[in-house]
Amino acid sequence: MAEVVLDVHAGIATLTLAAPERHNALTPDMAREIRDACDAIDADPAVGAVVLQGQGRTFCSGAHRATLAQIGADPAGDRSYKDLHTIYGAFTRIGQMEPPSIAAARGRAVGAGVNLLFATDLRILAEDAVIAPGFVGLGFHPGGGHFALVARTAGREVATALGVFDQSIDGRRAAALGLAWEAVPADEVERRAHEVAQTAARDPELARAVVRSLRTELGPPGLPWAAAMAAETASQLWSFKRRHDREAHDESA
Repeated sequence: MAEVVLDVHAGIATLTLAAPERHNALTPDMAREIRDACDAIDADPAVGAVVLQGQGRTFCSGAHRATLAQIGADPAGDRSYKDLHTIYGAFTRIGQMEPPSIAAARGRAVGAGVNLLFATDLRILAEDAVIAPGFVGLGFHPGGGHFALVARTAGREVATALGVFDQSIDGRRAAALGLAWEAVPADEVERRAHEVAQTAARDPELARAVVRSLRTELGPPGLPWAAAMAAETASQLWSFKRRHDREAHDESA
């Protein structure tokens, strides 16, 4: 069954992560489905806005543990390299869609799920949603251009708190920090995101032109997102291997 569901209605494409049994954790196959859905959206000139949401109680719990374990065992291997960049490709493809995008997030956004959340152009969060990068606490380097993604939205201070010091924040705090446009009750998140999307959806050609200008003029300071991902890859792969070796040592002790 498809783990990414695409529905288009009245100029709005709703892109749903549909693997609630694993809290919408990203696998390479799921990432490829995301890219295919984005291609379909871009090819449909009637789409003027996109809403990205997660099925179930979690927006996205990050990269799937089995994928991370395989990368940790052989970080320099061909499969590891390709799988990691396939997952990265899901973030960038969301961020490169021609129509403007809104994340409608309930529950938790964890690890790589935080990167996916910030790949969109705008966020509507549940008041009790939780943004919890959790990379450092688990022994991983963030990767995915995490700092470029967060800093382009809320600046260095917030990027440092989340990515370096592993701080977590709820939806209300995220909105106060400028990480989200609004925080609303959980049962209103999707409705509100679609409501915000309606104006752009009425004139898809204009919406695509306007968001293209936004991204060009207000791109992140410092390294561009793609360059940030490339710069982080070696450190992230090293962190995967270090964690794998530590776990193997603990099991043998």
